[in-house]
Amino acid sequence: MDIIRIIFAVILPPVGVFLQVGLGLQFWINILLTLLGYIPGIIHAIWIIARR
Repeated sequence: MDIIRIIFAVILPPVGVFLQVGLGLQFWINILLTLLGYIPGIIHAIWIIARR
């Protein structure tokens, strides 16, 4: 299941984070990072998925 989340994290970072943690604080932080720059959103999403 983690590989699917990582694929979503590369394509649409907030979706990968949502699948991991739901609508929590990390999801909203990831949306903000993705809007500010796509790469920071990807890095944050992969970090969240790999951490848990």
